[in-house]
Amino acid sequence: MNTLDKTSRLKVALQKSGRLTDNSLDLLVRCGLKYSRGKDQLMCFGENMPLDVLFVRDDDIPDLVQEDVCDLGILGLNVIEEKRLAFQAQGVAPLFDQLMVLDYGKCRLSIAVPDGTEYKDARSLHGKRIATTYPYILGRYLRDNDVAAEVVTLSGSIEIAPRLGRADFICDLVSTGSTLIANHLWEAETILESQAAIITTPVAVSAFKQEWIHRLSMRIDGVQQVKESKYIMLHAPRAKLADIKKLLPGSESPTIVPLDGVSDKVAVHAVCRENVFWETLESLKSAGASSILVLPVEKMLA
Repeated sequence: MNTLDKTSRLKVALQKSGRLTDNSLDLLVRCGLKYSRGKDQLMCFGENMPLDVLFVRDDDIPDLVQEDVCDLGILGLNVIEEKRLAFQAQGVAPLFDQLMVLDYGKCRLSIAVPDGTEYKDARSLHGKRIATTYPYILGRYLRDNDVAAEVVTLSGSIEIAPRLGRADFICDLVSTGSTLIANHLWEAETILESQAAIITTPVAVSAFKQEWIHRLSMRIDGVQQVKESKYIMLHAPRAKLADIKKLLPGSESPTIVPLDGVSDKVAVHAVCRENVFWETLESLKSAGASSILVLPVEKMLA
């Protein structure tokens, strides 16, 4: 099949600006994508893969995937869940599928309270006004906790709603919490944990597209597996091998290689899937390891 045929190319929707944009584009690049994009263009074209990227509002991504305008979408679980509930409330079945969860964009949707305001639990919300951009998730939380409160839906500047007299509390995304502190709020309760994820179209795609979705998924798995991984090579006394194996962080089965002309030592090679700190190297050395070399892992397929 001609990969230049527009109908055979995967279309991936990304947030055009926001906390997921750079990481999502970087993920595709680390999966091998080379692309061209003019200044201020809302689309970039894959030069070496049949994949084009559309930059759109994050809350439009589920609709574009649901309607088969795009084959894939990368967005936060918070948007996915809000859209699912919105579709259900409108009597529309949420047909897009969640392909995989990604290891970035972690945050939480939380209830935040103005400084000096008492909050014990969900019952403290009874009879109050709560400002949010996630009315469906918040509404479900209130129903689940049998709380009668007014949901004030705002499109932005949620954190200043209490100071403007628009609301008593807010329900907003929290990452570091610095925005809350700057606006004299404190985080009281988390109602949803979120991070980036990929959704797929409900429409059956061609075998060619399906193959590329599979290949992209494999590459993403490989990229995520090695994100914190390091390749360690060292020399170890045979008598201390068991102790040294225990010190290798996140390594399941290191490779043991005999050393030419040396009977009491072996070379140990291992992929460590956790951070390797200086303390780890010092512990390995104290256990008898020598010639320790730590290298970054760029790609890996299981």
